[in-house]
Amino acid sequence: MSYDSWPNLATMFFEKTAELGDKPFLWAKRDEIWASITGNEAAARAAALSRGLRELGVGDGDRVMLVSENRPEWAIADFAIMAAGAVSVPAYVTNQIGDHLHVASNSGAKAAIVSTAQLAERFLPAAKQSLDMRVVIAIEEPKNGPDRSPAIHLWDDVLERHAGAPNDVAERACAIERTDTSCLIYTSGTGGVPKGVMLSHGAIIANCKGAHQLLDELGLEDEVFLSFLPLSHSYEHTAGLMFPISIAAQIY
Repeated sequence: MSYDSWPNLATMFFEKTAELGDKPFLWAKRDEIWASITGNEAAARAAALSRGLRELGVGDGDRVMLVSENRPEWAIADFAIMAAGAVSVPAYVTNQIGDHLHVASNSGAKAAIVSTAQLAERFLPAAKQSLDMRVVIAIEEPKNGPDRSPAIHLWDDVLERHAGAPNDVAERACAIERTDTSCLIYTSGTGGVPKGVMLSHGAIIANCKGAHQLLDELGLEDEVFLSFLPLSHSYEHTAGLMFPISIAAQIY
């Protein structure tokens, strides 16, 4: 397929990661050592998480908040949400409890994925107050453990339970259309309370196509890209950079 024929971002993700295969795709630096995740590994993890979200009750069109700093799991979670037919709602990591509650309530988020225990401290009180929030998946275990309301599931447990080749998830994702909403991006709120901006799969794919054309003009091929802007802020720009190239770098 190509930018003009991909039906949605999830399909683009699974096709491009399959092309990468066992080549590095996402990188993270831990304890001063860079470690990579291959295209195949990223696809398998996204598929497992997507299955897990569906099993936990996330359906087509449901909103799923994504509260995380820049890290490979951010991208994996984002595409897992979309592959499940849901809508990604990325949130600023600087949000306080009231900010998270506004985004959760305004978007009607049914589920959330949160990364660190520190971020969970500010997010979980908001999740408890949200009328729609039913489930939270924690990448790192919260300080008070997984037995809180709403139901908290650990990332590694969800991926382990639903591990497998991504074929079924990739096939189901093909039904998502370019005009479907892929994400709700909340503004910084400088002109009032943050407002959710609806972006379709087709709109971001168009950004990807434009970014690819610019990269072609620069003559870049297998260059490594470092993401330093918050992904929740630069979502559409990041999406435009991730797939025209063979390697995308994430640091956290």
